[in-house]
Amino acid sequence: MPRAGITPQAIFDAAANLANRAGLEAVTLAGLAATFGVKPPSLYKHVDGLDAVRRALAVRGIEEANRRIQRATIGKARAAALFPPPHAYWHFARDEPGLYAASLRAAAPGEKDVAQAGDALIGTVLAVLGGYGIKGDDALHATRGLRAIIHGFVSLDAAGGFKMKLDLKESFDRLLGAFARDLDSRS
Repeated sequence: MPRAGITPQAIFDAAANLANRAGLEAVTLAGLAATFGVKPPSLYKHVDGLDAVRRALAVRGIEEANRRIQRATIGKARAAALFPPPHAYWHFARDEPGLYAASLRAAAPGEKDVAQAGDALIGTVLAVLGGYGIKGDDALHATRGLRAIIHGFVSLDAAGGFKMKLDLKESFDRLLGAFARDLDSRS
C-alpha cells in the first residue's frame, strides 16, 4: 500500500530541492527514500526509477528556464530583447543550480516530454532572434552560439572562475554585445 504523502509530485519536489541544495549528482533513490523515511524500493510504487526522476527534473528545469526567459522578453525587440534572456537564465542557474544542471540534458529517444520542453525553449529563443530577421539554419546556429555563451559564462561563474574584482554583469553584457553586433551585421 502506498505510503501517505508520497506521490510522484512530492518525489519530484524533493528531488528538485535536493538537486538545488547538494547538486544533481546527489539525487539518488536512496537519498530520496531517506527524505520520506522509506526504503528505496518503496519509491517504485510512485516513479519508474531514477531515470524517471531525472527526466522530470529536466522537464521542470527547461520549463522554468523558458518561463523566466519569456517574462524577460515581453514587449521587447532586437537588442532590448536579446540581453534580458541570458540574464534571466543566469539568475535561474544561480537560484536553482540543480534544476539548471538538469535542464542541460538533451532528450533521449522516446523522451517526448523533454523534447517538447526543449522545443518550447528553442522557440522562445528563435522568437527573440527573429527580431533580427535571422531565420532557418542561421537562427539555429545563432541559438547554439547564444546557448554556448550563456552556459560557458554561467558554468565559470558557478565554479568560482571569476574572482577578479571586476563587474561581472558588465563582462557578461560586453560578451552579449559582441554577439548582438554579429547579429546586426547579418540582418
